[in-house]
Amino acid sequence: MTGQRLSEEVIAKLDKFKLKAKLIVEGFIIGLHKSPYHGFSVEFSDHRQYNPGDAIKNIDWKVYAKTNKYYIRRYEEETNLKAYILIDHSKSMGYSSGNITKLDYAKNLAAALTYLMLNQQDASSLLTFTDKITAYIPPKSMKSYMNIIFNRIYSLKPEDRTNTAEVLHSLAEKIKKRGLIILISDLIDDPEEILSGLQHFRHKKNEVILFHIRDKQEYMFDFQYETEFIDAETDEKLLVNPWMIKSDYQKEYLKNTEYLKNKCFESKIEYNPIDTDTKYDEVLLQYLLKRIKLF
Repeated sequence: MTGQRLSEEVIAKLDKFKLKAKLIVEGFIIGLHKSPYHGFSVEFSDHRQYNPGDAIKNIDWKVYAKTNKYYIRRYEEETNLKAYILIDHSKSMGYSSGNITKLDYAKNLAAALTYLMLNQQDASSLLTFTDKITAYIPPKSMKSYMNIIFNRIYSLKPEDRTNTAEVLHSLAEKIKKRGLIILISDLIDDPEEILSGLQHFRHKKNEVILFHIRDKQEYMFDFQYETEFIDAETDEKLLVNPWMIKSDYQKEYLKNTEYLKNKCFESKIEYNPIDTDTKYDEVLLQYLLKRIKLF
């Protein structure tokens, strides 16, 4: 959509997309005060107490007038988290056995995270990928930046194959200052290669959250009739009786999932399996808890 005039229909749909992200976040914040996390703040101070030796020019005199205490206004690099949201939009992300595809869930989640971050004055970045990087928007903390990121998220379609590891290694080399890496993907790729890419971030002192987006049918494999399965990324077709391979399939699926879970734990990477019917509140809380730990 870059360089093109948007139609009124597209603008209206984009506005609804933005509104949905806003409602998800506002509902989440209200929910915090009705939950065991009552009093859990999502606002973060951009000041710190004055210490002997601090430059007097950095004292916020307006705050002093109100509190009779000396506070230093902190600069962006001191206060703001730099968060990098990575969205996989390869063809496999287009799968759905219900009301929402894995990609649509990922888009809603990424938009809500962006809205939350920028309202906290954190620097938000977006990288979208398939077997290559399809877009990279560097981190900034301006609220006006939200439209740029939302436009890109909204325009995502499932396409091409996946090459997660190469993309992760490429971004890891781009990042010069430590931040928070948020990978949103169905992880249909070589798990060892994925881990290698994630560990590259950890080697460079970045924190990592992995949101493994799943459709329940992918692990329940609850197909009742002879079914033709089509690989979304290669178009390879296979006609099978699901009940004959269900046990072996589920064992292999569990094996891969446990591998990712255990290796992430060893590497201090937060692994979160997320079904497409999971409430967004639960996922946003995982982000917020990680964000708090970093300060």
